[in-house]
Amino acid sequence: MTKLTLIDRAFFLKRSPLFASLDLDLLLAIADKLQVVIFEPEDTIFRVAEEAFHMYFVVKGEVVAKDSNKHLLATLEAGEFFGDEAIFNEKPRVYSVLAKTPATLLALSKTNLLTIISECPAVAIGFLQTYTSITPFRLRRREE
Repeated sequence: MTKLTLIDRAFFLKRSPLFASLDLDLLLAIADKLQVVIFEPEDTIFRVAEEAFHMYFVVKGEVVAKDSNKHLLATLEAGEFFGDEAIFNEKPRVYSVLAKTPATLLALSKTNLLTIISECPAVAIGFLQTYTSITPFRLRRREE
C-alpha cells in the first residue's frame, strides 16, 4: 500500500460515523494526530489485560478480536474501529486483536482521543450514535 497522506487520512475519517459531521479543517487536524501502523497476518495488535493507550481504525485488511479463551468475537474490516472501550472505561483490555490479513491501521492515542472529544463534542456524539446503533436493546432484569 502506498503511504497514507494527511489528506488520505482526513478523507478516511470523513467516512467514519464518528467524524462524518466534521468539516475538512477539523478533520485535517485530527488526521495529523493519527499514526499509520502496518501488521502482517498473525501479528498481535494488543492482548487481553493490557492497558489501553490507543484505539484503532482499520484502513485496509482484516483483524480478528478474540476473548481470553481465544474464541473469535468479531472480524473487523476496513472502515471499522476498535479499542476505544478500554480507553473510556479505564480498565485493561478484555479481548485480544490480531491481524488476519496484512492490515493497515490508524492508531489514535488515548491522550489525543480525549483531547479531540473535549474540544469537539460532535465526536462524542458520533461515539454515542455508533454505540446505540450496535446495541439496539439492553437486557433488563424484570422485577416481579
